[in-house]
Amino acid sequence: MELRSGAVDPRPRWYRIGWALPWLLFQFFPLADLVTTDRPLAVRLVAGAGLLVFTVVYLDVFRRAFGGGCWSGSVLGRLAVVAGLGVTLAVWMGPSWAGLLIYVSAASAAALPTRWVWPAVVAAAAVCAAVLVLDGEGGLLILPVLCLLTAFALRGTRHLVSVNAELAEAREELARNAVAEERLRFARDLHDLLGHSLSLIALKSELAGRLAEVDPARARAEMADVEAAARRALAEVRDAVSGYRQVSCAQALAEARAALSGAGIAVRLPARVPALPGPVDAALGWVVREATTNVLRHSGARAVTVTLTEDGAEAVLTVADDGRGPADDTAPGSGLPGLAERVGALGGVLTGGAGRDGGYELRAVMPLLPVSAGAAR
Repeated sequence: MELRSGAVDPRPRWYRIGWALPWLLFQFFPLADLVTTDRPLAVRLVAGAGLLVFTVVYLDVFRRAFGGGCWSGSVLGRLAVVAGLGVTLAVWMGPSWAGLLIYVSAASAAALPTRWVWPAVVAAAAVCAAVLVLDGEGGLLILPVLCLLTAFALRGTRHLVSVNAELAEAREELARNAVAEERLRFARDLHDLLGHSLSLIALKSELAGRLAEVDPARARAEMADVEAAARRALAEVRDAVSGYRQVSCAQALAEARAALSGAGIAVRLPARVPALPGPVDAALGWVVREATTNVLRHSGARAVTVTLTEDGAEAVLTVADDGRGPADDTAPGSGLPGLAERVGALGGVLTGGAGRDGGYELRAVMPLLPVSAGAAR
């Protein structure tokens, strides 16, 4: 995956070189030749050291190429070492070492810009074929073909990695846009609610100030109107904030369907939402919202399943995805601790962790008993 400049790839080093590991099976042949063929000890030591350096640098090329450093000078320098050692060992040691040119093709396809890939791959295949033909090993001419097929496979892999990286960035952008749009909506609501009231308060306060000395009775009447307008404005703000903070479970599920489907994630939702007590319904709505946000931002999931059941005594909501699995829910900035407090205030329990089939599962169990309105924050 190519990362933005200055970004640090969070994946483990062995994950980033995973694409290269299967091809190490081809080293059986040079190793077997090194052990079984009668050669001077010095030749064996030099060839073995060369093979070791070749392998280490080859793996480092893949780590850097799939970790965001492809096409940089450091990667190209290491690729030159791989190519030089591969060609030298194949020509010097014979057909059993010709398979090293497959590694050269793989590293070239992983690390080079597109315009340079195929000239390098064809050159590696040609050297491999020449070594085999000159040593009379025509039966191994499948190796040059593998050089080409390997390059095709690695170019396809690079394309898939690039597409996945773009999809992850698109999901993050969708999440950021959703937050920005909600902030704008709330700002517009407050402006519409308070604009008229505050203008009225300002005008009447100015008028009362001018009348204070010439007509105290009317000034008192104007100030009474100011007080009434201020109380109305305060009530409107409280209503707006209450409506902003509370969300029904059905509304949250509808928003989740729109957000996840827009991000290309398959969604399965409950066929119906049962009638629930107001505080329980609002709390479960917040669970759905938080789970949806985490799926969009962190999980890399392709599918999300939401289930909601109630048996008259308790309601159980489960949000499961097939993403990367559990993360550190107690990390700074995580919304889950606050959500757990909200659920716990109603006597419920919120749990999160690995799902039965992998991925992540967030589960809320809420009692359906009457709860005072002040319990749900």
